[in-house]
Amino acid sequence: MYCCFLEHTWVLLRFNVHYCFYYEFKVAFIHLNFSSPLAGDITQKGYEKKRSKLIGAFLPQAPGKGMDPSVPHERRTPVTPGSSSRYHRRRSSGSRDERYRSDVHTEAVQAALAKQKERGKMAVPMPSKRRSLVVQSSMDAYTPPDTSSGSEGEGSMQGEGTPTSSQSSINMENWISRAIHGSTTSSTTSSSSTQSGGSGAASRLADVMGQTHLENHSAPPDVTSYTTDSIQVERPQGSTTTSRSTPKYGNAELMETGDGVPVGGRVSAKIQQLVNTLKRPKRPPLREFFVDDFEELLEVQQPDPNQPKAEGAQMLAMRGEQLGVVTNWPLSLEAALQRWGTISPKAPCLTTMDTNGKPLYILTYGKLWTRSIKVAYNILHKLGSKQEPMLRPGDRVALVFPNNDPAAFMVAFYGCLLAEVVPVPIEVPLTRKDAGSQQIGFLLGSCGVTVALTSDACHKGLPKSPTGEIPQFKGWPKLLWFVTESKHLSKPPRDWFPHIKDANNETAYIEYKTCKDGSVLGVTVMRIALLTHCQALTQSCGYTEAETIVNVLDFKKDVGLWHGILTSKGLKPEVICPCASSPEALTVAIRRPTDDSNQPPGRGVLSMQGLSHGVIRVDSEEKLSVLTLQDVGTVMPGALMCVVKPDVVPQLCKTDEIGELCVGSIATGTSYYGLSGMTKNTFEVFPMNSVGALISEYPFTRTGLLGFVGPGGLCFIAGKMDGLMVVGGRRHNADDIVATALAVEPMKFVYRGRIAVFSISVLHDERIVVVAEQRPDSTEEDSFQWMSRVLQAIDGIHQVGVYCLALVPSNTLPKTPLGGIHLSESKQLFLEGSLHPCNVLMCPHTCVTNLPKPRQKQPEIGPASVMVGNLVSGKRIAQASGRDLGQMEDNDQARKFLFLSEVLQWRAQTTPDHVLYTLLNCRGTIASSLTCVQLHKRAEKIATMLAERGHLQDGDHVALVYPPGIDLIAAFYGCLYAGCVPITVRPPHPQNIATTLPTVKMIVEVSRSACMMTTAVICKLLRSKEASAAVDVRSWPPVLDTDDLPKKKPPLLYKPSNPDTLAYLDFSVSTTGMLAGVKMSHTATSAFCRSIKLQCELYPSREVAICLDPYCGLGFVLWCLCSVYSGHQSILIPPSELEVNPALWLLAVSQYKVRDTFCSYSVMELCTKGLGLQTESLKSRGLDLSRVRTCVVVAEERPRIALTQSFSKLFKDLGLHPRAVSTSFGCRVNLAVCLQGTSGPDPTTVYVDMRALRHDRVRLVERGSPHSLPLMESGKILPGVRIIIANPETKGPLGDSHLGEIWVCSGHNASGYFTVYGDEALQSDHFTSRLSFGDTQTIWARTGYLGFLRRTELTDASGERHDALYVVGALDEAMELRGMRYHPIDIETSVIRTHKSITECAVFTWTNLLVVVVELDGSEQEALDLVPLVTNVVLEEHYLIVGVVVVVDIGVIPINSRGEKQRMHLRDGFLADQLDPIYVAYNM
Repeated sequence: MYCCFLEHTWVLLRFNVHYCFYYEFKVAFIHLNFSSPLAGDITQKGYEKKRSKLIGAFLPQAPGKGMDPSVPHERRTPVTPGSSSRYHRRRSSGSRDERYRSDVHTEAVQAALAKQKERGKMAVPMPSKRRSLVVQSSMDAYTPPDTSSGSEGEGSMQGEGTPTSSQSSINMENWISRAIHGSTTSSTTSSSSTQSGGSGAASRLADVMGQTHLENHSAPPDVTSYTTDSIQVERPQGSTTTSRSTPKYGNAELMETGDGVPVGGRVSAKIQQLVNTLKRPKRPPLREFFVDDFEELLEVQQPDPNQPKAEGAQMLAMRGEQLGVVTNWPLSLEAALQRWGTISPKAPCLTTMDTNGKPLYILTYGKLWTRSIKVAYNILHKLGSKQEPMLRPGDRVALVFPNNDPAAFMVAFYGCLLAEVVPVPIEVPLTRKDAGSQQIGFLLGSCGVTVALTSDACHKGLPKSPTGEIPQFKGWPKLLWFVTESKHLSKPPRDWFPHIKDANNETAYIEYKTCKDGSVLGVTVMRIALLTHCQALTQSCGYTEAETIVNVLDFKKDVGLWHGILTSKGLKPEVICPCASSPEALTVAIRRPTDDSNQPPGRGVLSMQGLSHGVIRVDSEEKLSVLTLQDVGTVMPGALMCVVKPDVVPQLCKTDEIGELCVGSIATGTSYYGLSGMTKNTFEVFPMNSVGALISEYPFTRTGLLGFVGPGGLCFIAGKMDGLMVVGGRRHNADDIVATALAVEPMKFVYRGRIAVFSISVLHDERIVVVAEQRPDSTEEDSFQWMSRVLQAIDGIHQVGVYCLALVPSNTLPKTPLGGIHLSESKQLFLEGSLHPCNVLMCPHTCVTNLPKPRQKQPEIGPASVMVGNLVSGKRIAQASGRDLGQMEDNDQARKFLFLSEVLQWRAQTTPDHVLYTLLNCRGTIASSLTCVQLHKRAEKIATMLAERGHLQDGDHVALVYPPGIDLIAAFYGCLYAGCVPITVRPPHPQNIATTLPTVKMIVEVSRSACMMTTAVICKLLRSKEASAAVDVRSWPPVLDTDDLPKKKPPLLYKPSNPDTLAYLDFSVSTTGMLAGVKMSHTATSAFCRSIKLQCELYPSREVAICLDPYCGLGFVLWCLCSVYSGHQSILIPPSELEVNPALWLLAVSQYKVRDTFCSYSVMELCTKGLGLQTESLKSRGLDLSRVRTCVVVAEERPRIALTQSFSKLFKDLGLHPRAVSTSFGCRVNLAVCLQGTSGPDPTTVYVDMRALRHDRVRLVERGSPHSLPLMESGKILPGVRIIIANPETKGPLGDSHLGEIWVCSGHNASGYFTVYGDEALQSDHFTSRLSFGDTQTIWARTGYLGFLRRTELTDASGERHDALYVVGALDEAMELRGMRYHPIDIETSVIRTHKSITECAVFTWTNLLVVVVELDGSEQEALDLVPLVTNVVLEEHYLIVGVVVVVDIGVIPINSRGEKQRMHLRDGFLADQLDPIYVAYNM
């Protein structure tokens, strides 16, 4: 980078050339001023005018062709963005706008856009944004019109999804269609058909979709797989009325058709738009990168047979002219300085000028010589002590000088050379957190730098601590700052003189280089390389004495474009000498100044498509996608050059191939300081020919430049290795894409040059990301329109899709010290989710063409073949059972009674004062308790009340609407005594009547309750004004208040005639939003209680703590039934009380010395989050959990292993044994299939391959292996329960290694669904299924859950090997995408891990688009950061493309009392537009 300065210094020393510098940002920084938002806005015309005025003094008016970027572009040969010229000014100017200016390119872009336009427009849904976010993301004072806010923007969509005029005016053009190729197949399919066949298939698919949507709403089309058949999820048909309780978001009936599909919502219309967009044909997909064969994902990348290939002969190494030897050349730079400093001390060496061209300061050769000696003496003798000097020859020193003081830098640089210390020039750190300055600090640390030389002005400008000291910058070593101004330095003694040696192999200086990943390397340049380089430059440029060179470059860095301009002749086009340089190879090539003005420079018009395949194809200039290059001259004198393939092995390219330039010369860098491995790969390269022979015995240096050697030995540069992005096997240059983006609407929308293009690796390929700074006055519509045009332009010109296009507020991208964009830092912020864009457009559907093939469903193998196959392969049929109830002898007195009501009467007679129930309040004190006799007497009074006041008959249904407590239990047994059938219903929430009361009403109606029983408080609530606003209160059945009971007891207690009659109804809303009531007979209820008693060893002397909701499933059975059957004392803790006192449950467990306790996941989560920091204070309060033998989580889902493990770890210090924590599993057909009892082996955990699981296979892997998913056993199978794993489609039994539906046979199975319609077909399917082969006699109930059995090495009580059941997920909730089965929880777990601000996530599908809803815990500014992260992680880990990302507030995702997500309610709320999302992104 510094070679520019040094080359010229050599020249001025050798020939006494006068060097002119601009002051204060120089011309290169004029661009920065214009591109920076801080400089105010300026039109293109004004920009050109102002610039030409500023540098007019140096421009003659002769017209002609040239490559000078500072000549107004009207007078310049149009050059496309990839040209070498723009390439070398990359770091010289902070802004990168002008190097992209090209009329040809702008015209090409406009033509590409016009071509897209001809193909017709297409409506693409605009993202929805909450107004607050729109306002916040604007800079300063911009208020967009109403249409730009989320709600009003959406409001412009009419009910049926037809765009209004305001919406259609911003419709995006059809940017998904190709600009160059014709219509092709969908990118998400993986067919390898020809274009015409593909488009036919695509159009057929589109036709089918069109019909599907016109004729029938029930089956949304599958746009993500081959088949045109939509996949119907099997749901109970009775679920039209009973399928969901009314969602949290209002009345679902308003927005649903008869078959449960919402219509007419604004969101639904947008999604329909998106589906229509994605249906359109796209480019042909690449061949699959990999195929999933369940063993490994194989990368099989097959090149396109039609792609252009290199056909030329193998290139030969190009040799530069002989380096001439002149007798009087000084033998080193220091010697040259000494010569001119003594021979002509008055000659001007360097002049700095201000922006108007007025000289500010002149440094003569004499001054430079004397001051350099002074600096050399002071740094060697005045730092440290005489015995221990701080610096010795060979030590490294940092040079920190601002860009407006070249004279001070020059003096310090030569002072270092004379003192034989190694200067490391770096940028001035402006703040402690400058982008990239940390990496520079690492370089200084690794170089062992302890001293930084700087100027007085710069020292004053550095940030200071309150004490006046310069603070240590982040990542920097501790530095001594030393000012080099003469007034601060001691005069050297007369007898002291620096030792001037001949140029040798010692390091002269270290130049820093920033890599693509942001790391900073130090390139070491030897003294001999420096001298040889300067000699070569002098020879190339033909410098003579007393000439003036004008330099507008950063004197501390790269060569840039203007190498030498001979002002004595006037600035003619032929004297412009473009050159190529790199930190490693210094100057690579330079175009010589010629006297022949008629000889035009070398020029190549190349096909961009050819370049993307690495080959050179000359193209006609009429074509849209061409790149015009001019040569950068020939090889440097004394150097060899070759072009090698950019791969690891340095093999020579063919003559028509693009590769990396390599230079063999003394005049290059020598190494990366301290990095021997990287040095070997860059500075010690031995190129080989096609047969593997070395072309030279001397090493070459890789330049990092991509290009080729054209006719006549002219070098052409097409790009830089750092800017190379390989997408789908094709190469694209970041600069070319920046140029295309800027050519769309230059200056109108995005700040010029404030655009970053980089690639990120997602799913085995690079994906292009474009980030631009938008102006503060842009509206949402402007943004979206500009983004869509950029996508079209890049697609049309480069034939590559942009994965993500993000717009950030002006002036927010991290800057380099010179004001350009710090690319690696921007990329880092993007990947961390800290970029805070104000607009994002993701296009994964168009870009990601390497998904694994969709799974093809094989023709079903016959059931018998499966059985034989399992036998042959030695797999056993996956079946298991709990202990046999019949053979278990115990002194169970309750067994002799058929009915629970009889058990209670027996206990009231034999142990009247034995306490069965104790209810605790939020303070942990006893609110109330019930003994056997108290419960019996209270139940009798309730039975009397039902007969007298309710006038109920045997078998009538009674809804019990009670808060969790004693009243509920008494009311339940009162119903049994009266011969009524009780249904427990959760009461409405007083603060949320509008959403909770309709559910109560629905259950009461569906269960056909003849009457309701409740407390006085809830009676009042049911008749309140709020209640009448939510439901029709006049249609309630009679409501009985049990706070006012009759005094007398009934004459006779009811005894059922048949134990198979109905005992109670259990109603519950499933996670899929289905309200299902199941019938429990007296036989099943008694068998259930007995099974739990045996598994948990429950006796009257035991105490069990229960912190569960008592309304359905196992929670209700434990709360109301088990104590009566087993006689143990139940300590009841209502979960709602934990919201007031999170420690209540654990304190009760400790206080009552409980051995067995039951809770729900929501309780466990509350304790984990609420008590995480209080374990020490709880310990000091005497909380002791060491007596807990079983702590069971009651659930109807896959065990949440992360939550149970964190709970165990957190309370381990309070004595909780990790083995004690386990889970249970129940479902609608059998309320408890598994429950970890007291005896038996500990619960086991296995790791399965998630990819195999999608194909319904179970493959065990090691913990920590990629794609592994931990699954915990769901508890031990209960006594009397048999389980088999069956294929849900064929109903055949499966082997151990397969995932299938869990079928259960047990005495406590429910006897059927209770629905209004009494749907027999549904009932027989779920409750009375038989296997299609094998044991076809047994009647099974289908749980609706997928799982597998695995025989473990552990043994159970009987000595048999233990069979563990692993529940994977609900069949209803599993999503079938791309022919594979996905479980929402797996995708949600991945998403939650991606960003610290995502607290909860839920996914569902709609028209086969995957919708991801995330709750944001943070500022709304972070909402848009989540969109790319969510899309990336789902692609990377699950091979799925996210269709819609919805960012919402905390608490929006509905969760039921068991802590399970209600995904279908969420879906209904989303489609009815009731979520009030912060941001909705529709991925293209």
